[in-house]
Amino acid sequence: MEGMTLARRSFLASAAAPCLHNGWGAPARRPNILFLFPDQLRRDFVEPAEGIPVKTPHLRKLADAGVRFTQAVTPAPLCAPARACLASGREYDRCGVASNKDSFPLGQATFYQRLRAAGYHVMGCGKFDLHKPELDWGLDGKRLIREWGFSDGVDNEGKHDGTRAYTRNGKPMGPFLAYLESLGLARTHVEDYEKRKGHGDTFPTPLPDSAYGDNWIARNGLALLDSAPRNKPWFLQVNFNGPHDPWDVTASMQRRWRGIAFPQPVKNTQLTAANHVLVRENYAAMIENIDTRIGELLEKVRRRGELDNTLIVVSSDHGEMLGDHNLWGKTQPYQGSTGVPLVVSGLGVRPAVQSAPATALDLTATFLDYAGAEALEGMDSRSLRPLLNGQGPAREFVSSGMGGWRMAVRERFKYVRQAEGGPLLFDLRNDPHETENLAHSQAKLAAEMERLLPRNGSLAP
Repeated sequence: MEGMTLARRSFLASAAAPCLHNGWGAPARRPNILFLFPDQLRRDFVEPAEGIPVKTPHLRKLADAGVRFTQAVTPAPLCAPARACLASGREYDRCGVASNKDSFPLGQATFYQRLRAAGYHVMGCGKFDLHKPELDWGLDGKRLIREWGFSDGVDNEGKHDGTRAYTRNGKPMGPFLAYLESLGLARTHVEDYEKRKGHGDTFPTPLPDSAYGDNWIARNGLALLDSAPRNKPWFLQVNFNGPHDPWDVTASMQRRWRGIAFPQPVKNTQLTAANHVLVRENYAAMIENIDTRIGELLEKVRRRGELDNTLIVVSSDHGEMLGDHNLWGKTQPYQGSTGVPLVVSGLGVRPAVQSAPATALDLTATFLDYAGAEALEGMDSRSLRPLLNGQGPAREFVSSGMGGWRMAVRERFKYVRQAEGGPLLFDLRNDPHETENLAHSQAKLAAEMERLLPRNGSLAP
């Protein structure tokens, strides 16, 4: 938060520093941190969701018990840059990863390293995408996890990358396809992906529920919790592959959602109305399945007797356009792409709905703050802890960027500078679907917000 400086502290795993002050007038053990990070999860497809019949009871419970940020954005709406921003605590223009063609610079410090240096047992599983173009995860998923700062973990393939690497090499290059290979299902899975040609393909995967990717990732998370030492705090990041496209749900997941009505995308002229509903049913089915897996992870923490001393955070690397404005996937400045869920719960976090703009980038500093760990040099991230305790001010504005555009959100307005095409200005309160560009009719406001955008690779204060 503005005016707040993270103390440059390093708590070592020793009896010399067993506690930190929790902001409530009493000492507390350093908390565990459970970070739940699905891939490509739109903010409006998580309960409470207006007009969208998603089913996320575990996420809803976390939101009701904690702080839910209703206007959170990603620092960069693409897998590798978004995750690089988070790892480094730096905005898109300074994170060292411009696109999915770049690997995270191994010489750049991460918050994972800071947590480990502070005495945390740092764990992670699922898709990290910090070396995305290399298409080599190691069959055990441990090829670079220690270099990034993890004590233990399983870094697995993303949906498309895993099948692409298998096809290129004729064998698994990561732990999930190796797992499927052990079951005799790898070739079946790859052939299924080869059949999926467009956004309208909604047929189920031939994989059984037990072999479905997100269910396997959740089991890895549960196993990591089982192995976590009891004599030191832990951090666990679970990166679900879903609800990223393709819409490859299992048959049982699909059955539960057939016949559910969904609203149509905004300004789309591509698929039929019926096909759009099928796509959204599958997308919601993946989200419901992830919510179920989150419930299992929370139950594991409870059975360990650690739920009362665990900070629980839910967000996503970016959203999914789902056909809005005739666009799919991410990389766009529209809300479907840049808007992400952000919920923080546990550890005395005061329940609240925070409607001011927020950024997932600030999770980096928040994790370090709660852990009492040393801040990262050159970090743009600011701790959310004062806001979570009902004390601190929100940012004046938040930003995002990708390729040739940069975006700022301040109060109810979003401004976008584009390398190609004119500027965009939207009133998100009165025009949440971003259908009316106000850049010319409100030129003075557009000029004010233009000055917030990055110049020479850095953001205006």
